[in-house]
Amino acid sequence: MPDRPPGSRPVAAPAAASRAPDAHELTVLDGGLRIITASAAQAQSASVSFFVGVGSRAERVEVGGVSHYLEHMLFKGTARRPTAPEISEAVEGAGGGLNAFTTRELTCYWNRLPFERWQTGIEVLADMIQHSLLAPEEVERERTVVQQEIRRTHDNPAAWAGELLQRVTFGDQPVGRPVAGTLESVSAIDRPELSHHIRSHYTGGNAVLAVAGRVEHEAVVEEAARHFSELAPGAGLPLEAATRGLPAERVLVEERETEQTNVALAVQCGGRRDPDRYALEILVTLLGRGMSSRLFKEVRERRGLAYSVAARVGRLRDIGALAVTAGVTREQQEEALEVIMAELGRLVSEPVGEEELRRTIDYAVGGFRLSLETPMSVGQRLGDQLLQDGEIERVEESVASLEAVTAADVQRVARDLFEGPPALAVVGPSASADRLDAILSP
Repeated sequence: MPDRPPGSRPVAAPAAASRAPDAHELTVLDGGLRIITASAAQAQSASVSFFVGVGSRAERVEVGGVSHYLEHMLFKGTARRPTAPEISEAVEGAGGGLNAFTTRELTCYWNRLPFERWQTGIEVLADMIQHSLLAPEEVERERTVVQQEIRRTHDNPAAWAGELLQRVTFGDQPVGRPVAGTLESVSAIDRPELSHHIRSHYTGGNAVLAVAGRVEHEAVVEEAARHFSELAPGAGLPLEAATRGLPAERVLVEERETEQTNVALAVQCGGRRDPDRYALEILVTLLGRGMSSRLFKEVRERRGLAYSVAARVGRLRDIGALAVTAGVTREQQEEALEVIMAELGRLVSEPVGEEELRRTIDYAVGGFRLSLETPMSVGQRLGDQLLQDGEIERVEESVASLEAVTAADVQRVARDLFEGPPALAVVGPSASADRLDAILSP
């Protein structure tokens, strides 16, 4: 085993040799960058993900979308690779692929390569993060691209209903604003703002490098210490706490002449580490995940009211939302909403039966395990948890927590969630907001 690289310190963590399904090793460089690896001896690939703890909820409203804009810009050229094609060709020419995403709380740059080329993945990401040119002409050119992305979301009724749902669920606060910003806020973002964003947030203590696949931890640490040596030290900036409670405007209808009406409703829930998060996972699975879920069977199979109906839950650090979405015709909009509300009420009034609960837990556990079949998914989970929670929850701990959920837990959480009317966003031909609100508040 090679000597530990200068500028790094090991952190006690399970050894890869333990062969646990999610075994990982962790080292923190002196500048604060956390490097976490998960070795898979039989894998044919290696994934490299750089997480930085900044997203749209950390932005000033007048430059909303700057995190997402910067995500685009880091692919546009570095001192070593001055053009976008040179960056993509460095990874794709090694047989891999690369991309990035921005959320409300983090930005992630990732690539995936054949295992023998993992060093290329680290070097390219380090080059992008530390040596981006942010060329003025590229900043202006990409502004149009980002604005077209915003327009595309607006022109997709289902996607736009999701954006409006965020607004009516959280209101005018950072967690309620669009990740990509608005056409106006993107117009206000310039090169100095992008540079300031990097200096303020892209620091060692606010980032995690997660590498998974056929790799060795010490070799990854050595490579990362060499290539990320210019990453400034420093921790992340504090976030404005989210405000609980639905806003005054919690029902929003945007009429459009479309063939389908997109309906999306939501209630607020707890954040990432909420004690009831596993009971909520079972509840949302029971309600609207898969063809055995209650909403699928009642709304689609028994009544034929929708082709697509589903439930999901999203969690931020201190707040979250459970959402139900459906695509219906105008003629069936109100009936579909009544059926959805009835199913929410049923979760409150009736404990789930033993057989249905067992089937739901098995489905949730199976889906969780199957979601971790690739080095990419394992690395993403480790990096996300380490950055946002500061710790890794073992797969078997998560499974045990799901298995421990009882019918009483599900009913108790349902009572907390559905004690009042939900928020609602509609895009398409629709009944009036007052009429829909009456269905939500019987």
